[in-house]
Amino acid sequence: MSFKEVVRFALRGLSANKLRSALTMLGILIGVASVILLVAVGNGSAKAISARIEALGTNTITVMSTNRGGSASTALTTEMADAMTDPTMAPDVKSVSPVVSSSATITYEGTDHSVNSFVGTTPGWFSASNTPVGTGSGFTADDEAQGRRVVVLGQTVVEELFPGVDPIDKQVTVGGALFTVVGVLKEKSSTGFQDANDTAVAPLSAVRQVLTGYGALNSILVEAKDPNKVDTVETEVSTILDQRLTTTASSSTSSSSTPYRIQNASQLLETQTATAATFTTLLGAVAAISLLVGGIGITNIMLVTVTERTREIGIRKALGAQRIDILSQFLTEAVLLSLLGGTMCVAIGIGVAHLQVGPLHLVGSFGSIVLSFGVSALVGIFFGFYPANRAARLTPIEALRYE
Repeated sequence: MSFKEVVRFALRGLSANKLRSALTMLGILIGVASVILLVAVGNGSAKAISARIEALGTNTITVMSTNRGGSASTALTTEMADAMTDPTMAPDVKSVSPVVSSSATITYEGTDHSVNSFVGTTPGWFSASNTPVGTGSGFTADDEAQGRRVVVLGQTVVEELFPGVDPIDKQVTVGGALFTVVGVLKEKSSTGFQDANDTAVAPLSAVRQVLTGYGALNSILVEAKDPNKVDTVETEVSTILDQRLTTTASSSTSSSSTPYRIQNASQLLETQTATAATFTTLLGAVAAISLLVGGIGITNIMLVTVTERTREIGIRKALGAQRIDILSQFLTEAVLLSLLGGTMCVAIGIGVAHLQVGPLHLVGSFGSIVLSFGVSALVGIFFGFYPANRAARLTPIEALRYE
């Protein structure tokens, strides 16, 4: 029997019970779609987190205090930030930006908008944090030195307070004080559940005077001259901090606890990439269970089909059909059920790549689509072999006697 005839007989067998065949294909479709969808969710989450980390700049490190509210001797100060610019102690440091941050309500002509991140820093922060100004300008070193109340707003703040109006040179009220808008930050893509454009940036001295007071810094952003020197910069900064910060010795051991933490963006990105790969694999494994259930459904349906068509098998064998012909026919039916369900999932996989679930953009993987399609074919062969082999092993006399 030729391959064309085998496929023709298989299609005829499937069309004899259209509803049963459709439900079986639905089981495979759900299984394959689950794999594609969950892998897309994993890839989308990984991309969102990676984008947020890369937005910080992979040539930067962030110094944060671990003893908030503790001794003043362990707090981060502007003097410590200035020490990190020492060309002798830290020759690989390009810029240092002390940072304070607070939530604040910005008001313009009776309209209020709450900003979770009102940042006070120095002009070098815009470059170091990869947050460029889109329109207008940033504030200058002279603005910081003189404590001028100027502010650069994020796109979300502008949309809320200045719909259809140019915000440049307009005055807004923050903490009871007037700030002049001098620029608007370039829009950042949505990369997570927190809006990166809902922010405002002003000179450190002005923010301290109006909002936060003159206490400890929230963090210090340090930019390396070369992305390959980030680890070296981390060592240089640690040396400077160890000399200036008071470390508290443990009462039970001779070791000391470091009152600061350094976040290395490049190392964080590497760790996140490895974690995301594990997470995506786990999601794919969970979804594969649905594919397994669909395969079991194929086995069940094909066993019923073989039982219903036992006399047909006997007649075909009596007319000269070989064992390989019967095996090929029923195995082809099982594979066609899987492939038809898998083919429909290709369209689903392409569509998934353009889905937006809230702020999370799903990322369809061509590899996962191809793999799922191939697995669906293997499921048909694996789970269809036993029923097909059982049909092929029937003797003509046994099959013809079957009631």
